[in-house]
Formats: sequence, C-alpha cells, structure tokens
Amino acid sequence: MGRVTERRRVVRIRDGAVSARPDTLVAEEPLEIRLGGKPLAVTMRTPGDDFALAAGFLVSEGVLGRAEELAGIAYCAGATDGGGNTYNVVDVRLAPEVPVPSITLERNVYTTSSCGICGKASLDAVRTTARWPVADEPPVRVTPAVLAGLPERLRAAQRVFDRTGGLHAAGLFSPEGELLDLREDVGRHNAVDKLVGRALQDGRLPLSRCVLLVSGRASFELAQKAVMAGIPVLAAVSAPSSLAVDLAEETGLTLVGFLRGASMNVYAGAERVTV
Repeated sequence: MGRVTERRRVVRIRDGAVSARPDTLVAEEPLEIRLGGKPLAVTMRTPGDDFALAAGFLVSEGVLGRAEELAGIAYCAGATDGGGNTYNVVDVRLAPEVPVPSITLERNVYTTSSCGICGKASLDAVRTTARWPVADEPPVRVTPAVLAGLPERLRAAQRVFDRTGGLHAAGLFSPEGELLDLREDVGRHNAVDKLVGRALQDGRLPLSRCVLLVSGRASFELAQKAVMAGIPVLAAVSAPSSLAVDLAEETGLTLVGFLRGASMNVYAGAERVTV
C-alpha cells in the first residue's frame, strides 16, 4: 500500500513572509473490518499493515490468540459502485474451530483515530478476558535508565513522522531497550493493533518479554490491548487515564506515564522497575 502520505498545497507564513509550497500530510482513510463476511468495525487509519491491524484488533477483542486460529485475511473486491477496489475493506476468516462471540458481531464498533473505545456499549464489554494473565507471567525487570532511553529510540525510527509530523507510534522493546518492532498510524490504538497483529501472524504471542511504548497518552484501551497481548509493561510519554491505572492495578500490568528524559511516573506494577 502506497497511500501513507499525500501532498497538498499550503500557504506558508513565516515572520510576515508569505509563500506557496507543497506540504506532505499523513493519509487518513476508513478501514472496514469484516468477520466471516459480516461487518464488524470501522476505524480511521493510515493505510498500510491493514491485515495486521485487523488481526491485532481481533486479539484485543479476545477473538484471536494464536496464528493457527486465523484462516486468512483478504481485501474485499468491488468496494465501489463501479466495481473498483479501494482497499478499505478487509474480511477476516477464522479457523473452523474458533468460536465467534455473538456480542462481537452485534455491536458494530465505530472507532475514530482519537478514541478507540467509542461505540462500546459498556465498560464490561471492554473488559475482555485475557488469555495470558500478565501477573502470572515470568518476572520482567526494566531499569529507569532503559525506560528513559526508549522515547528517543522510538522517535529516531519514525520515518513517516519526519515527513509529516502527524503520526503516532507504538514500539515493542526488549527489557534491555532493544527496538523489536515499530508501527506508525494516525491512531494510537491502530499503531498498537498493527504491532500485536504482526506478532500474532508471526506466532509470537504472548509478548511476555516485551515493553510497549506509545507516543501519546495511555488510555484504557491501550492498557487493555497490552494485557490482551500478554505485554507486562506499558510506557507512555504522556499521561494515563484513571481507568487505565485501574485496569493496570487489577491485571498486574506495569504502567509508566510522563516518560520524558530521566523523569517518569510509575502508576502500577512498580515492582518491575528496578530502582
């Protein structure tokens, strides 16, 4: 997919000087996710890694957990009246033995790039059961020095952000600070879904030896996605929400916020941060 960025003409004003020039913008388009041919969700995303995005979304919904449970993902043909393909509709096929929860097909989630839990009927619908309890995983320890270095490593690897300035990023790191994978998207939750979906496709779930870093705030949904993927440590450069802290405390997730330089707040799971 080559629609990650688009060019637009802008009028640039700098210190009173006016000029016209092209500018590079991050692309944002809807993606409809279908499950077995039935509409499931629509999310506003940056095109690219669409199959991983769909797979990761289903991991966070508790539908998928292993690569063999995924029979296939394909773009739906004839997405326009003229029969052309916009590559904005994907259909996910589950393996025959994988049950499809009825609630998943009934609620038809609409998610925006800024709020992934919009459209959820209730808080209980979001608190899905994790396959890999984070609190039961082998102990993972990370030092404040390693955590402090993660945002700079994430930022240095954001190639599309350098051209647009308009993308969120999510990165998977080892406890020693090695960057394992990175995905960018106009939506924070989409970037995480792309990471988790790729891990599912590669047979790497649960991600029990990983640290997840997100470039914005830590919402409830991002904490939930970390737990559903078996990730024990979630760090964010901005603030967490109260519900994210509640979920972290309930599940044993280590939650770090305001990760800026050598400063950070550990809101839950401080035993994994070796001081």
